[in-house]
Amino acid sequence: MTRPHAATKPVRWAADVVTAMREGARLRLDYSAQSLWRVDRMIEDIRRQEAPYAAVETVLRGFGAYAGEVVVRLTGGEWWTTGGDHWVRTPDGHLWDPIDEARRCYHDDGSLRLLCRDAVSGTRA
Repeated sequence: MTRPHAATKPVRWAADVVTAMREGARLRLDYSAQSLWRVDRMIEDIRRQEAPYAAVETVLRGFGAYAGEVVVRLTGGEWWTTGGDHWVRTPDGHLWDPIDEARRCYHDDGSLRLLCRDAVSGTRA
């Protein structure tokens, strides 16, 4: 069974950020829920350095796609896309926006680990 077409870009963005973090920051991301603690801390470090949003927009998109892929793998969800936006739809029918959540993290108003926790616990209810 192949992945839906909507997964093409976010899966690539996630893989790119995994490679970049491994090679540049010596940070290993393994698509586990626990790894999202490290991603949240990385975003917090970027925010504390006061990097302009335009300079970090691509890496934030990658972090969000990575978190979304973690949710997909843990819940059996799938990527959805409309008008250039990408979401994860979990088996319970809920739509999650991990890419926007990464942006919210950068503005100190979100958490990828909490998004994952909520998505995973929602599919178990």
